[in-house]
Amino acid sequence: MVKLTTDYQQQAADFKVAGIQVPSYVQAQMMATTAQQPIWVHFGGGNLFRCFHGEIAQKLLNTGELTSGVIVAETYDDQVIEQIYHPYQNRFLQVVMAQNGQLQKTLMASVAESIYYNQTNAAGWQRLAEIFANPSLQMVTMSITEKGYGLTDSHGELTAAAKHDISQQPDQAQTNMGAIARLLLIRFNQGQLPIAMVSTDNFSENGQRFQDGILTIARGWVANQLAPQAFVDYLLDSQKVSFPWSMIDRITPNPAEKVAQQLAQDGFEDTTIVHTAKHTNIAPFGNAEETHYLVIEDSFPNGRPALEKSGVIMTDRATVNDADQMKVTACLNPLHTGLAIFGCLLGYQSIAQEMTDAELVALTKQLGYQEDLPVVTDPKIINPRQFIDEVINKRLPNVNIPDTPQRIASDTSQKLAIRYGVTLQHYLDQQADLQQLVAIPLIIAGWLRYLLAVDDNGAEFAPSPDPLLPELQAKLAAIQVGQKNPDLAVIADILANQNLFGVDLVAAGLTDKIKEYFVEMLAGKGAVRQTIQQALEEK
Repeated sequence: MVKLTTDYQQQAADFKVAGIQVPSYVQAQMMATTAQQPIWVHFGGGNLFRCFHGEIAQKLLNTGELTSGVIVAETYDDQVIEQIYHPYQNRFLQVVMAQNGQLQKTLMASVAESIYYNQTNAAGWQRLAEIFANPSLQMVTMSITEKGYGLTDSHGELTAAAKHDISQQPDQAQTNMGAIARLLLIRFNQGQLPIAMVSTDNFSENGQRFQDGILTIARGWVANQLAPQAFVDYLLDSQKVSFPWSMIDRITPNPAEKVAQQLAQDGFEDTTIVHTAKHTNIAPFGNAEETHYLVIEDSFPNGRPALEKSGVIMTDRATVNDADQMKVTACLNPLHTGLAIFGCLLGYQSIAQEMTDAELVALTKQLGYQEDLPVVTDPKIINPRQFIDEVINKRLPNVNIPDTPQRIASDTSQKLAIRYGVTLQHYLDQQADLQQLVAIPLIIAGWLRYLLAVDDNGAEFAPSPDPLLPELQAKLAAIQVGQKNPDLAVIADILANQNLFGVDLVAAGLTDKIKEYFVEMLAGKGAVRQTIQQALEEK
């Protein structure tokens, strides 16, 4: 048996017996170099980082293109650092789950240091400030999810935490944007040192949203005389601070028990899955699919590692945006979210299992091929039709990917504007008839039905975490499954919220269709499936 902390150089043969590839560099040397000359900080120590960014760094370290490792800064869950990173010398096992059922296992040692970065943790708060004061730091990458950038509520008003951050000293920051703006202020005070701030979170125009969030805080500080105007000027100068856009794609489900069992059988000891108090599911290993893409705008004012040598596509902003909109707003994420909503309502526990349901497959194809693909701009670097073919025929049906609709359904209120609003806006811009759409209004209606937390068999279920769940469920409290002639005023209020959907659904003329589908789904047991059937038959 081998463990993460086993000496992978002295006991390389034992790892080979367990079928685990090991690094070709010395972790201790990499850590010493990183301490002196940090290059890369990553915010968000979860499964996507461990299965993707960590692999990119490892490839570059293996070939000598990179000698400094990644410094992980976790802003949300201290237990991730305390229970998953520190006890295992910042190592983890990447498990790639091939479609043929094989597990490709690699010991990752590319993390040089892991920090819980929160103002309640004085040591981490100070340590990351020291790192950002170092001129050698070239780039930050991010995987903190869409809600991690949030500074406003569902009505577009600043949250209490955001108001706190712009009115108090930077060292008192509570939001992610405030805490990171504090680090950029430190870098500014060190002589306006250059850096690239790269959001690799899974939503469109992520770099713009990242910059907007940082500027919201910075301008608040200027208005409250907590920072000089020159700090805002520094953030706006792309030769000093850049906010490159990116497109990222790799399905990385929560660690699966069946993977843990297989690893133990293969001779790997560290397989205990941790469920933290903040509901993070993480383990000494991470499981991911084979297929992956990362496209980044090549704007790095302090230089960068040779990311292209690890498979990252480096290009211009327009190409990134086209690739991102292809994936996030059309060819994958909207399909995933639709499956998540209806998967929860129809009692599924697996995305792959949903892809054996003829009606859900038909709905997914209707959305992807008939409604999304016609308004996608070809990014040239990835063929949209081939991409969606791969998604529908290979990736989503992969039974070896233990992904669940419940995981994908998390934070749906934060995703609707990107997943569906962008496509709707394309139709509006082209003055196309939105009444031809079936899948998009059906999924929005399904989401409203999902918020009632009663499945299609009439059983209650726990909706996935979502920052707007309490507010939205309170609005729908008077509506019940089986209810005749429900008061749709509350539905109209939700559908009129442009912050939720990214477009004005009322002006687009879609609200009547959504309400009709919603009412049909309320009829009783089996009504959700019947509504899907009828909608697809009538298209």
